[in-house]
Amino acid sequence: MSSWQKAVDGLRDLVRAGVGEFVVCGGARNAVLLEVLAKLEAAGKIKVWSHFEERSAGFFALGRSMVTGKPCGVVVTSGTAVAELLPAVVEAYYQARPLVLLTADRPEHFRGSGAPQAIQQVGIFSGYAGSDLAAWDGKGPLHVNMELEEEFVLGGENFGDFTLGEFAVDFGRPQVAELARWLREPSLRGLVVMIGDLELDEQEEVFHFCESLGAPVVAEASSGLREALQHLVVVDADRVLKENPPAKVLRLGGVPSGRFWRDLEDLPKVSVWSVCRNGLRGLGRDAGVLQGTLLRVLPALGEPEEMGDLGEWLEGVEGRGQRIEEALEAFPDSEAGWMRMLSVYAAMGSSVYLGNSLPIREWNAYAQWQRPARNIRVNRGANGIDGQISTWLGASAGEADAWGIFGDLTVLYDLAGLKMLGQVEARGRVLVVINNGGGKIFDKVPRLHGMSVATKAWMCAESPVDFEALAKGFGMDYVRVTRTDDFDGAGNGERAVLLEVVPDEGQGREFEGF
Repeated sequence: MSSWQKAVDGLRDLVRAGVGEFVVCGGARNAVLLEVLAKLEAAGKIKVWSHFEERSAGFFALGRSMVTGKPCGVVVTSGTAVAELLPAVVEAYYQARPLVLLTADRPEHFRGSGAPQAIQQVGIFSGYAGSDLAAWDGKGPLHVNMELEEEFVLGGENFGDFTLGEFAVDFGRPQVAELARWLREPSLRGLVVMIGDLELDEQEEVFHFCESLGAPVVAEASSGLREALQHLVVVDADRVLKENPPAKVLRLGGVPSGRFWRDLEDLPKVSVWSVCRNGLRGLGRDAGVLQGTLLRVLPALGEPEEMGDLGEWLEGVEGRGQRIEEALEAFPDSEAGWMRMLSVYAAMGSSVYLGNSLPIREWNAYAQWQRPARNIRVNRGANGIDGQISTWLGASAGEADAWGIFGDLTVLYDLAGLKMLGQVEARGRVLVVINNGGGKIFDKVPRLHGMSVATKAWMCAESPVDFEALAKGFGMDYVRVTRTDDFDGAGNGERAVLLEVVPDEGQGREFEGF
């Protein structure tokens, strides 16, 4: 079969399976695929995005899948271009997202030969991606590897005959009997609900479940329920729960970013159940887990019995909350103070993306409470900092006034992702860079405090960068601020803005000791 016909047939199958968007990185080997995609886009059947760097392209495609709930394909040429997709594939696997990898390959007889652009592409993603379109359930990535000759002759197909198929993930009927029994079992030290990343359409169901249950809650910003469930939220949860562990923890959605979730590894007497999309317990120890969408699982559990006594976890909430407010007022230019200020403005945008662990934890702890921020996105599948800029741009591609908040090293990890600024909505878009000298989350890990000076320097990995020059290079406006008193917002223009925030390190130390 000719390369042209292989490309036409393969893409027809993917479009029929519901893949309506593709991110392409051009090369000689995949040129025939790009030509078919160009004709499909011209016929109004699909949307094509163009990138030059495969790693960032994979994360941009992941962002598209996150926001649409539909599969997005990323199309690359042969050789190491394929290997560049692995970080995005891993993240998509742990998020249970339908990321599709369409990789051009040299014919089979080149494998193992050492010929140019000939590597072992079949099975390169190991257990992280399926390889059979007919058997694919959409609960994770799919890898379609296509052997192609570089030379091809165009055919005369009518691309208007292509039909974009419907796509839906079926988690089946949830088997909730064991979880329901666990919830009903009495316990002297009670239950705490930890809510991680939620889909937008799951938020209302989770809100009503928690309201009816009445148990203490630890709600991640990415749940979209942090402010709505404030009356049930455990303030300073990492400290409070470690000092007074509950008998049971129910996790809804993604893995929480807080320290207490990791502390559960060493608290075997705390019984844990999770309900999540990927069906993974999120702990190295024994724990119950139910794979499924919360839209189906929670109604299947029935009306929960109200917990009644909220126990010791909510005692002193007002006092602890007031102490945090006093510290934020006393040290407004600390990193925590800046997160409070940024949250006021970002919550007025169309969406917020929190780009790595430290901004997530700081938003959880210090963001304002008055204005609900429902549309907050994160990459928390594998908990890495790879591809964060690209995922943000993919997830918010069509949104004006989209905010993304990142650490300086996270931005440097994905500079190539900024290439997509020319293809997404730019109006009111704000890229916040918290320039704290890199790697500062490690300062918050107690066991690392005794490290040598050299080790600390390696961990922080300071990388001085002229962010103003960076903004200019990618056609962005630029604002640099060091004091909250000097900040009166950013964005609202036609061009995206890079907002460099430089926290006061001294105030940060005083805040920590307040």
